Amino acid sequence: LSAAARMAGVYSDTDPPRKTMRRGVLMTLALIDQIHMHPTHSILRRALDKIAEIKSLLEERRIAARMAGVYSDTDPPRKTMRRGVLMTLLQQSAMTLPLWIGKPGESPPPLCGAIPASSDYVAKQGDKVAARVKAVDGDEQWILAEVVSYNHSTNKYEVDDIDEEGKERHTLSRRRIIPLPQWKANPETDPEALFSKDQLVLALYPQTTCFYRALIHTPPHRPQDDYSVLFEDTSYADGYSPPLNVAQRYVVACKENKKK
Repeated sequence: LSAAARMAGVYSDTDPPRKTMRRGVLMTLALIDQIHMHPTHSILRRALDKIAEIKSLLEERRIAARMAGVYSDTDPPRKTMRRGVLMTLLQQSAMTLPLWIGKPGESPPPLCGAIPASSDYVAKQGDKVAARVKAVDGDEQWILAEVVSYNHSTNKYEVDDIDEEGKERHTLSRRRIIPLPQWKANPETDPEALFSKDQLVLALYPQTTCFYRALIHTPPHRPQDDYSVLFEDTSYADGYSPPLNVAQRYVVACKENKKK
């Protein structure tokens, strides 16, 4: 059960929960125990909701600590975070993205897998997004960023480049922001919530913090599977890279036209 809780992002051996979090953790473990004895939909849904609630509280604590200038071992200041640590954290974020499990006949909600956010959706502080920014050379690129704030008067976001090497804050309009999925879509029950083969997407290139245009090569077949994608790459004869795996967390819709 401890391993299950760590995989769910509730806590780790190097970052045990504070006393104020222990009750929630114990409740989650009790619910997971019930799942083993009574594999019913309602218990599973309650367990996943509780895990999501605890992860949300931990994220709020992380943001509050950052604003106060206090850091933990798992969230060091950007200037000291090594790239390998950042890549590991991004992988953990993808692995612990909760799986959407709806009631019989219930449709997956916005931000589940390939389902986009509603038109009036506003990403919250701390949410991860794909953000379109201008690079140093003047070209535009999509980067992985974290929401700092949203101004309802100007309809603009302030976001931080997730890559500690950038150390940049950007002010961007809504159309330059794509919220990342908040739930994994289950291919076995909700295949319509996944991108289809040959569909054009933006995907996070492995071991980087930038999104690039790609075609879906193979959608996930099981809940734990990643997408297999073909990135646009002119160095290859057919214009696409060999298949690479990208987690559901880091694949979003591309509104641009497919290259000719």
